[in-house]
Amino acid sequence: MIVTTGMKPTEEETAQAKGLASELGGRYVPRGNATLASFMRRYGSKRVLVTGPDGLRLHTKDGGQPLRYHPGMALVRVKRLREGVRDPLVEISGVRPGDSIVDCTAGLAGDAFVFSFAAGPTGRVVALESEPVLHAIVREGLRTYKTGMDDADAALRRIELIRSDHAEYLSSLPDDSVDIVYFDPMFRIPVHESSSMEPLRGVANPAPLSHEAVREAKRVARRAVVLKENRDSGEFGRLGFTWVMPKKTSAVAYGVIRVERH
Repeated sequence: MIVTTGMKPTEEETAQAKGLASELGGRYVPRGNATLASFMRRYGSKRVLVTGPDGLRLHTKDGGQPLRYHPGMALVRVKRLREGVRDPLVEISGVRPGDSIVDCTAGLAGDAFVFSFAAGPTGRVVALESEPVLHAIVREGLRTYKTGMDDADAALRRIELIRSDHAEYLSSLPDDSVDIVYFDPMFRIPVHESSSMEPLRGVANPAPLSHEAVREAKRVARRAVVLKENRDSGEFGRLGFTWVMPKKTSAVAYGVIRVERH
Protein backbone atom coordinates (compact mmCIF):
# COMPACT_ATOMS: atom_id res chain seq x y z
CA MET A 1 0.00 0.00 0.00
CA ILE A 2 1.17 3.53 -0.84
CA VAL A 3 0.77 6.32 1.71
CA THR A 4 0.95 9.91 0.50
CA THR A 5 -0.49 13.40 1.02
CA GLY A 6 -2.60 15.89 -0.85
CA MET A 7 -0.87 18.04 -3.47
CA LYS A 8 -0.25 20.92 -1.05
CA PRO A 9 0.48 19.19 2.25
CA THR A 10 1.34 20.81 5.53
CA GLU A 11 4.35 19.60 7.49
CA GLU A 12 1.96 17.86 9.88
CA GLU A 13 0.22 15.99 7.04
CA THR A 14 3.57 14.87 5.62
CA ALA A 15 4.76 13.66 9.02
CA GLN A 16 1.45 11.86 9.52
CA ALA A 17 1.80 10.09 6.15
CA LYS A 18 5.32 8.93 6.99
CA GLY A 19 4.18 7.69 10.39
CA LEU A 20 1.24 5.79 8.92
CA ALA A 21 3.43 4.16 6.29
CA SER A 22 5.67 2.86 9.06
CA GLU A 23 2.73 1.75 11.24
CA LEU A 24 0.88 -0.02 8.43
CA GLY A 25 3.83 -1.53 6.61
CA GLY A 26 3.20 0.65 3.58
CA ARG A 27 5.45 2.82 1.46
CA TYR A 28 5.54 6.60 1.83
CA VAL A 29 5.77 8.42 -1.50
CA PRO A 30 5.84 12.24 -1.78
CA ARG A 31 2.79 13.37 -3.74
CA GLY A 32 4.14 16.12 -5.95
CA ASN A 33 1.69 16.63 -8.82
CA ALA A 34 1.12 12.94 -9.48
CA THR A 35 -2.37 11.48 -9.69
CA LEU A 36 -3.33 8.61 -7.42
CA ALA A 37 -4.04 6.43 -10.45
CA SER A 38 -0.48 6.98 -11.67
CA PHE A 39 0.84 5.94 -8.23
CA MET A 40 -1.11 2.70 -8.43
CA ARG A 41 0.23 1.94 -11.90
CA ARG A 42 3.82 2.90 -11.10
CA TYR A 43 4.08 0.99 -7.83
CA GLY A 44 1.68 -1.85 -8.57
CA SER A 45 -0.44 -0.93 -5.56
CA LYS A 46 -4.19 -1.50 -5.34
CA ARG A 47 -4.63 0.99 -2.48
CA VAL A 48 -3.41 4.50 -1.68
CA LEU A 49 -3.95 6.09 1.73
CA VAL A 50 -3.97 9.90 1.60
CA THR A 51 -3.57 12.35 4.48
CA GLY A 52 -5.22 15.75 4.27
CA PRO A 53 -6.99 18.53 6.15
CA ASP A 54 -10.26 16.56 6.13
CA GLY A 55 -8.75 13.36 7.55
CA LEU A 56 -7.57 10.16 5.93
CA ARG A 57 -8.90 8.80 2.63
CA LEU A 58 -8.33 5.33 1.24
CA HIS A 59 -8.49 5.14 -2.55
CA THR A 60 -8.65 1.79 -4.33
CA LYS A 61 -7.82 0.63 -7.84
CA ASP A 62 -11.47 0.08 -8.76
CA GLY A 63 -11.97 3.85 -8.71
CA GLY A 64 -15.00 3.74 -6.42
CA GLN A 65 -15.77 6.16 -3.63
CA PRO A 66 -12.79 6.55 -1.26
CA LEU A 67 -13.21 5.29 2.28
CA ARG A 68 -13.04 8.04 4.87
CA TYR A 69 -14.32 8.45 8.40
CA HIS A 70 -17.85 9.75 8.82
CA PRO A 71 -20.42 9.10 11.57
CA GLY A 72 -23.16 8.64 8.95
CA MET A 73 -26.65 7.98 10.31
CA ALA A 74 -25.20 7.67 13.82
CA LEU A 75 -24.99 11.46 13.91
CA VAL A 76 -28.71 11.71 13.12
CA ARG A 77 -29.43 9.11 15.80
CA VAL A 78 -27.41 11.03 18.40
CA LYS A 79 -29.25 14.23 17.51
CA ARG A 80 -32.52 12.39 18.07
CA LEU A 81 -31.31 11.05 21.41
CA ARG A 82 -30.51 14.63 22.44
CA GLU A 83 -34.14 15.49 21.67
CA GLY A 84 -35.46 12.59 23.73
CA VAL A 85 -36.32 10.33 20.79
CA ARG A 86 -35.84 6.61 21.39
CA ASP A 87 -33.15 4.70 19.49
CA PRO A 88 -33.71 1.00 18.63
CA LEU A 89 -30.20 -0.10 19.61
CA VAL A 90 -30.33 1.79 22.90
CA GLU A 91 -33.74 0.29 23.68
CA ILE A 92 -32.88 -3.28 22.70
CA SER A 93 -29.48 -3.36 24.40
CA GLY A 94 -30.76 -1.63 27.53
CA VAL A 95 -27.72 0.64 27.74
CA ARG A 96 -27.85 3.10 30.64
CA PRO A 97 -25.67 6.02 31.80
CA GLY A 98 -22.50 4.69 33.38
CA ASP A 99 -22.54 1.37 31.50
CA SER A 100 -19.46 -0.30 30.07
CA ILE A 101 -19.78 -1.63 26.52
CA VAL A 102 -17.48 -3.59 24.24
CA ASP A 103 -18.25 -3.08 20.55
CA CYS A 104 -16.45 -6.05 19.01
CA THR A 105 -16.71 -4.95 15.38
CA ALA A 106 -16.14 -1.20 15.25
CA GLY A 107 -16.19 -0.58 11.50
CA LEU A 108 -16.72 3.17 11.22
CA ALA A 109 -17.75 3.24 14.91
CA GLY A 110 -21.25 4.55 14.25
CA ASP A 111 -22.91 2.30 16.82
CA ALA A 112 -20.03 2.88 19.24
CA PHE A 113 -20.84 6.61 18.91
CA VAL A 114 -24.48 5.97 19.84
CA PHE A 115 -23.44 3.75 22.76
CA SER A 116 -20.94 6.36 23.99
CA PHE A 117 -23.52 9.12 23.93
CA ALA A 118 -26.12 6.95 25.69
CA ALA A 119 -23.67 5.73 28.36
CA GLY A 120 -22.59 9.30 29.03
CA PRO A 121 -19.43 10.71 30.60
CA THR A 122 -19.39 8.07 33.34
CA GLY A 123 -19.72 5.20 30.87
CA ARG A 124 -17.03 3.42 28.91
CA VAL A 125 -17.07 2.19 25.31
CA VAL A 126 -14.25 0.03 23.97
CA ALA A 127 -14.47 -0.47 20.20
CA LEU A 128 -12.40 -3.22 18.58
CA GLU A 129 -11.19 -3.22 14.98
CA SER A 130 -8.93 -5.95 13.62
CA GLU A 131 -8.15 -4.41 10.21
CA PRO A 132 -5.10 -2.09 10.45
CA VAL A 133 -6.01 0.43 7.73
CA LEU A 134 -9.61 0.78 8.90
CA HIS A 135 -8.41 1.14 12.48
CA ALA A 136 -6.10 4.01 11.46
CA ILE A 137 -8.80 5.83 9.48
CA VAL A 138 -11.37 5.59 12.27
CA ARG A 139 -8.85 6.43 15.00
CA GLU A 140 -8.06 9.74 13.29
CA GLY A 141 -11.73 10.43 12.66
CA LEU A 142 -12.71 9.90 16.29
CA ARG A 143 -9.88 12.19 17.33
CA THR A 144 -10.68 15.09 15.02
CA TYR A 145 -14.25 14.95 13.65
CA LYS A 146 -16.44 17.88 14.73
CA THR A 147 -20.20 17.47 14.87
CA GLY A 148 -20.99 21.03 15.96
CA MET A 149 -22.26 19.74 19.32
CA ASP A 150 -19.95 19.66 22.32
CA ASP A 151 -21.61 16.68 24.00
CA ALA A 152 -21.57 14.66 20.77
CA ASP A 153 -17.92 15.54 20.15
CA ALA A 154 -17.12 14.43 23.70
CA ALA A 155 -18.89 11.11 23.06
CA LEU A 156 -16.70 10.52 20.00
CA ARG A 157 -13.51 11.34 21.92
CA ARG A 158 -14.45 8.96 24.75
CA ILE A 159 -14.52 5.90 22.49
CA GLU A 160 -11.46 3.74 23.14
CA LEU A 161 -10.59 2.27 19.75
CA ILE A 162 -8.32 -0.77 20.05
CA ARG A 163 -6.75 -2.72 17.20
CA SER A 164 -7.51 -6.30 18.16
CA ASP A 165 -9.24 -9.50 17.17
CA HIS A 166 -12.44 -9.52 19.21
CA ALA A 167 -12.24 -13.18 20.26
CA GLU A 168 -8.73 -12.66 21.62
CA TYR A 169 -9.74 -9.46 23.42
CA LEU A 170 -12.83 -11.01 25.00
CA SER A 171 -10.82 -14.02 26.17
CA SER A 172 -8.51 -11.64 28.07
CA LEU A 173 -11.36 -10.12 30.11
CA PRO A 174 -12.56 -11.38 33.50
CA ASP A 175 -16.01 -12.90 33.95
CA ASP A 176 -18.89 -10.41 34.28
CA SER A 177 -16.59 -7.47 33.57
CA VAL A 178 -18.74 -5.35 31.19
CA ASP A 179 -22.44 -4.62 30.90
CA ILE A 180 -23.00 -5.16 27.17
CA VAL A 181 -21.08 -6.91 24.40
CA TYR A 182 -22.08 -5.92 20.86
CA PHE A 183 -21.41 -7.53 17.48
CA ASP A 184 -22.05 -5.93 14.09
CA PRO A 185 -20.11 -8.11 11.62
CA MET A 186 -20.26 -7.58 7.87
CA PHE A 187 -23.71 -8.86 6.95
CA ARG A 188 -23.85 -12.32 5.38
CA ILE A 189 -26.55 -10.86 3.08
CA PRO A 190 -25.55 -7.26 2.17
CA VAL A 191 -28.10 -4.46 2.48
CA HIS A 192 -27.48 -2.87 -0.92
CA GLU A 193 -29.60 0.19 -0.16
CA SER A 194 -26.85 1.22 2.27
CA SER A 195 -24.51 2.75 -0.34
CA SER A 196 -22.44 4.47 2.36
CA MET A 197 -21.25 1.03 3.48
CA GLU A 198 -19.95 -0.10 0.10
CA PRO A 199 -16.42 1.41 0.48
CA LEU A 200 -16.20 -0.35 3.85
CA ARG A 201 -16.91 -3.82 2.45
CA GLY A 202 -13.53 -3.99 0.70
CA VAL A 203 -11.60 -3.12 3.87
CA ALA A 204 -13.51 -4.58 6.82
CA ASN A 205 -12.97 -8.10 8.12
CA PRO A 206 -15.45 -10.34 6.23
CA ALA A 207 -15.25 -13.31 8.63
CA PRO A 208 -18.53 -14.59 10.10
CA LEU A 209 -19.07 -14.43 13.84
CA SER A 210 -17.85 -17.56 15.62
CA HIS A 211 -19.49 -19.64 18.34
CA GLU A 212 -16.31 -19.16 20.38
CA ALA A 213 -16.68 -15.37 20.32
CA VAL A 214 -20.32 -15.61 21.40
CA ARG A 215 -19.39 -17.95 24.28
CA GLU A 216 -16.73 -15.51 25.44
CA ALA A 217 -19.19 -12.62 25.13
CA LYS A 218 -21.72 -14.42 27.35
CA ARG A 219 -19.01 -15.06 29.93
CA VAL A 220 -17.88 -11.44 29.95
CA ALA A 221 -21.24 -9.65 29.79
CA ARG A 222 -23.24 -8.88 32.92
CA ARG A 223 -26.51 -8.07 31.14
CA ALA A 224 -26.69 -8.62 27.38
CA VAL A 225 -24.97 -9.73 24.20
CA VAL A 226 -26.38 -8.07 21.09
CA LEU A 227 -25.98 -8.97 17.41
CA LYS A 228 -26.92 -6.72 14.48
CA GLU A 229 -27.58 -8.43 11.13
CA ASN A 230 -29.73 -8.45 8.02
CA ARG A 231 -33.29 -9.32 9.02
CA ASP A 232 -33.23 -12.34 6.67
CA SER A 233 -29.94 -13.68 8.03
CA GLY A 234 -29.68 -17.15 9.50
CA GLU A 235 -26.98 -15.98 11.90
CA PHE A 236 -29.43 -15.32 14.73
CA GLY A 237 -30.55 -18.93 14.82
CA ARG A 238 -27.08 -20.34 14.16
CA LEU A 239 -25.59 -18.46 17.09
CA GLY A 240 -28.48 -18.71 19.56
CA PHE A 241 -29.79 -15.13 19.58
CA THR A 242 -33.42 -14.14 20.13
CA TRP A 243 -34.46 -12.21 17.00
CA VAL A 244 -35.81 -8.65 17.39
CA MET A 245 -36.79 -6.35 14.50
CA PRO A 246 -37.23 -2.66 15.40
CA LYS A 247 -39.85 -2.01 12.69
CA LYS A 248 -41.44 -3.96 9.84
CA THR A 249 -39.84 -1.84 7.10
CA SER A 250 -36.29 -2.16 8.44
CA ALA A 251 -33.76 -4.29 6.54
CA VAL A 252 -31.81 -4.60 9.79
CA ALA A 253 -32.67 -6.69 12.83
CA TYR A 254 -31.06 -7.37 16.19
CA GLY A 255 -30.52 -10.53 18.16
CA VAL A 256 -30.24 -10.53 21.95
CA ILE A 257 -28.93 -12.96 24.55
CA ARG A 258 -29.86 -11.87 28.07
CA VAL A 259 -27.25 -12.93 30.59
CA GLU A 260 -28.55 -11.41 33.81
CA ARG A 261 -26.47 -12.64 36.76
CA HIS A 262 -28.26 -13.67 39.94
